[in-house]
Formats: sequence, structure tokens, C-alpha cells
Amino acid sequence: MHRHFLSSIALLALLSATSFVRAQTWDFNFTSSARKVTDESVNVKVTDRYSPDRGYGFDFIASPQRLGSNEPFFFSVCVPDGNYRVTMTIGSRRRAALTTVRAESRRLFVENLATRKGELHEVSFIVHKHSPQIDERRSMHLKPRELQKLNFDDRLTIEINGDAPACSRIHIERDDSVPTLFLCGNSTVVDQDNEPWASWGQMITRWFSDRVAVANFAESGETASTFISALRLEKALSMMKKGDYLIAEFGHNDQKQRGPGMGAYYNFATALKTFIDETRARGAKPIFVTPTQRRSFENGHIQETHADYPEAMIWVASREDVPIIDLHAMTRTLYEALGETGSKRAFVHYPAGSYPGQKTDFKDNTHFNPYGAYEIAKCVIEGLRQIGSPLFDALRPEYQQLYPASAPFNPAQPDSFDAFHWNDSPFFEAEKPDGN
Repeated sequence: MHRHFLSSIALLALLSATSFVRAQTWDFNFTSSARKVTDESVNVKVTDRYSPDRGYGFDFIASPQRLGSNEPFFFSVCVPDGNYRVTMTIGSRRRAALTTVRAESRRLFVENLATRKGELHEVSFIVHKHSPQIDERRSMHLKPRELQKLNFDDRLTIEINGDAPACSRIHIERDDSVPTLFLCGNSTVVDQDNEPWASWGQMITRWFSDRVAVANFAESGETASTFISALRLEKALSMMKKGDYLIAEFGHNDQKQRGPGMGAYYNFATALKTFIDETRARGAKPIFVTPTQRRSFENGHIQETHADYPEAMIWVASREDVPIIDLHAMTRTLYEALGETGSKRAFVHYPAGSYPGQKTDFKDNTHFNPYGAYEIAKCVIEGLRQIGSPLFDALRPEYQQLYPASAPFNPAQPDSFDAFHWNDSPFFEAEKPDGN
């Protein structure tokens, strides 16, 4: 997969020079018969490929042969850092449709939305956009593999996918008034760009309404301390405001650190305290999440592989009065409910040839596929309910209908794998994420 990435200096220059970016509202029509909705409305043609000069257009893969076809497509708009309310009109006047919408690095927002011929359905959600730049002097220390990530380029990208995708209109408006949930963590949290990898951070967006933005700063292989030293926390803090939230899930890679001062109750606990203090100093609320279990079975039960790092996280949370979600315990329950064999269907276990260019078997017992990530996102949401977080109240009504207070999501009763429907994105990666 080849994507254009701008250097930090070039990005700042572009954002200051491009008149299209200075707008705070964009409106795009994807039907040839559409009327203008606003004075700034743009009637999009299939020939409108993204370019820095245009500032919007079809991106990354070939444009659909015609608007209104069943082909998936990417549409990008050049925007500066911030939160954006995206309002989409899903459906077609000419045909029935089944549409899924993801944004940036495969964050799920609309899932298999069915519309009849002539039916148009409006959906609204908040997409967080960030560049690596912190200020004129500093930027996050990105890893080489991150340089191609949609999360860090100069544009907001929307993926319209599904069995029969149909989008009539996209309206984008800057909206920094909503609270932002900042996600900090490792490969189990990060937005994975490529199939078949996925993490709960890019699935949890599916269930939040347009009253919350989710900003995912997690990256594969990170520990609590390297997250800080790479200035990832600093970047999040530079965008944080009073009333925001920060979720930190660490402990998975931290246990591998060796040397003086290392250990669960030493450098790890100190780093966690830094997350707490810096978040609270900005009037935001920290939440801890213990690390997900590895798929390590013995006699039908998950074996402990994280030493005392989950307990250390619980200890710090208790001392500092930080709400904590015990995902470590919930994923043990989830995997055991799926069973030693069945749980493979939640991880990246695929025989060679399952994906284009896949020459060897995938047997990864750490990293999730979309189904596994989706189920773990529900575990995190259930954790938000258990700790009484106001974030739970910002979920979409359909989640409350699926899991009312009388019957909340239970990791011991996971959703059926066979009932999970996922349309692959067009990008595949054979290299596994950092961390194990």
C-alpha cells in the first residue's frame, strides 16, 4: 500500500496556504441530480481525484467507474487537526443498499446500514483528526511503519464500503465543543490500517454517538514509558481540554523491559502516575484499562502471562482514585467462553493464501481480527457501564437497545462469529504488529 505522507514542515505550510483548508464547513454531493445544499456545496464527479491543490477527492484506490455503483471508495478532505462532525446521507434513490462507513485508519462508525430503494438515512458522528506535529519545534516520534498511516496524513479520509455501498452526501463541519476520549496504549488498542489486523480502539467508535470524539494515539509495541518518551502523550495533552477523558491500557509490552529501575511497581507505576497527573492538570479525567489476555490455553483455561503488571495497574488506580476497567479479567472470560479452538476465530489465525500475497500461515495469539476486536470493544463499553462513566451515557441508542441495564453485554456470552459481517478494506499487511 502506497500513500503520500507530508513532512511536518510541509504539512504546516500546506495548512496555512490552502484556502480550501481554511473553511470550517464542507459539503459534498455524490448524485448527479443533487441540488446544492449550501453555497459551499460541491457536486462530486468520478474524475475528482484527491490532490493538495483541489483539497478533496477520491483517494488511495481507483475512483468508482460511476457514482452509484456497488464499488467501495475512499473520499478525502484536507483539514487541520481537530474534531469534525461528519453527517452523511446514506442510501440511493435508484437502488437498495447495504453500507458500512469507516474513517481514517479503519475506525468503524456505521455498520451494515440497510436502506431500501429510494430511502435516504442520515447518520452523524465525530471524527478526530491529528497530525504528528505538536508545535513549531516538536512532533511525535513516529515509527517507520506509521508514516503510511491515514491517522497521520494531512487529510480526513472516509471509507464507504459494504455489500452495496451508497452515499448521497457528506457534510463535514469543525466541532471542537464535544468532549474527546483520548486512547493511549499498544497494538491491542491502536487503529490498524490493514486487514486482517484490528484492535478494540477502532471498533469502539461504532457505538459512540456524535456527542463524543475518539482520538486514538495508541501504537504497536508501546509501553507506558515509551509512549511518554515518544511524545505521544505530549501530543494528546496539547489537544486536551477540560471535560475530556483519557483511557490508558498498558502492561502488555511493559513486562518485557529489562534493566535498572524497571518493574511493575517501579518505572511502570511511575509512568502511570504521569498519565494521571498530566491528564488531571488539564481538567480531564483518566481511566485505566488492564491489558488484554493472550490466547494461552492449558486444560481449557487461559494461563497468566502478564506477571504482576495488571495488579500494579490496579494498585496505582486505587491509590490515585482512578476508575479502572479490568479488561484482563473480562478477556479471560471471553476467550474461555469461545473455547480453545473457537477463540482462534477472534485472533489472526488464517492459513496461507487467505489474503493476497499471504505466503505463510498466520498464527497470532496476541492480535485480534475484526471480530475479536469488536467483541473486546464491547467489553470496554461494559467496563464503562460498571465504573459509572458519563461516557456510557453518550453511546448510541441502538447499543442501549441491544444491551439494556437489565441484560448488559456479558463476555461469557459473546456474539456469534457466524453472525458477524465485515467487509474487508482493500489494504492487506503480511507483517504482524509490534508486540507479542
